[in-house]
Amino acid sequence: MQSSRHHIEAGQIDSNLVLVVDDSRLQRSILRASLKKWGYRVAEVSSGDEALDFCENKQPDLVISDWMMPGMDGIEFCRRFKALDTERFGYFILLTSKSDKSEIAQGLDAGADDFLTKPVSSAELRARLVAGERILNMERELTRKNELVESTLGELKLLYDKIDSDLIEAKQLQQSLVRERFKDFGTAAISLMLQSSGHVGGDLVGYFPINDQEIGLFAIDVSGHGISSALMTARLAGYMSAASKDQNIAIEKGPDGTFYPIAPSEVIARLNNLVQSEMTTEHYFTLVYATVHLQTGKITAAQAGHPYPLVQRKNGDVEAVGTGGLPVGLVPDARYEQFDVRLQKGDRMIIFSDGVPECMSETGAFFDDENLVNFMRDWKRKRGPNFLDGLLFELDRFAGSRDFSDDISAILLEFEGNSV
Repeated sequence: MQSSRHHIEAGQIDSNLVLVVDDSRLQRSILRASLKKWGYRVAEVSSGDEALDFCENKQPDLVISDWMMPGMDGIEFCRRFKALDTERFGYFILLTSKSDKSEIAQGLDAGADDFLTKPVSSAELRARLVAGERILNMERELTRKNELVESTLGELKLLYDKIDSDLIEAKQLQQSLVRERFKDFGTAAISLMLQSSGHVGGDLVGYFPINDQEIGLFAIDVSGHGISSALMTARLAGYMSAASKDQNIAIEKGPDGTFYPIAPSEVIARLNNLVQSEMTTEHYFTLVYATVHLQTGKITAAQAGHPYPLVQRKNGDVEAVGTGGLPVGLVPDARYEQFDVRLQKGDRMIIFSDGVPECMSETGAFFDDENLVNFMRDWKRKRGPNFLDGLLFELDRFAGSRDFSDDISAILLEFEGNSV
């Protein structure tokens, strides 16, 4: 057996290092001469054990290894070389005098990429090296692209996490627009429900005091979902702010300083004109706006494309009320009709978005108005937030594993005063 040595020489191609593994010094010299002539860097060792030790410290691009060697043979070295924990791919050429198909299969099974039959033809060696370089270049390009993809995915994840954090905060801000989910006015009580299908949504419900005797209720559903819809609901909330009556589009101040409600049909018409003239948006929205007299139980309302409100009498009977109407923001100078409803003691009215009847089950069925009416009858003794929590639970049960496809919102008005 020849004495072993590591021999590394610089060639013209710095990127390609070829490791020659052969117990024959003459064979190594022949291969080294050809490889140097072609511009490769060359390292040579005389055994599989030395080759493995070399590869654990320095990763060659190509390996040319004899099959038959004392100690660790070429097959075992190939198997262990391919099992090394490295990010780089090494192309392995096995030198053999074997030509039996089963033995070739054994080499392939060990991980060999190519074979050369002894005695080695210079032209064939060059051709196999060129083929190996093509595969190495493709592997390097794939690695580079994978690294670029991983880097891009990392940047996108950071961006997504930032957006997700912002959206969570935006959802909290949007939920804060509904400051009180329950308000007891003595003769009447208001309960609110707002559940976005995503982080933020286009639904909004609320109320505001007009004077000592009257309050305003509004339920809005902006078309679409997501950030742009949420921004529009925030702007619309400003038009019906409870914080500043002077800025509220639904209230006017009389000469005596008392605030009075503007007719709901006129309020919706004003909003329609504002959207048409002042908002650059493709969005439109549906709306029910109503004024409620807290002593008499009289409700005056107008509807703009929103689902028909449901009135439930004390005995459990349910009836739909409303006049329909176009959504806000579609037709310039649209006009809206209004209607009156009188609640008696123990009666209530629910205004809800289309996310309630259009809640979809796993089979594609809608919850629909009939199920909602049945729910109201079954839950006629439940009041306030408990009733709305029960409705949300029922919708979640109906949807099963499906997420809500639309925002869900509702206002429940319950009247307990003496009607006049």
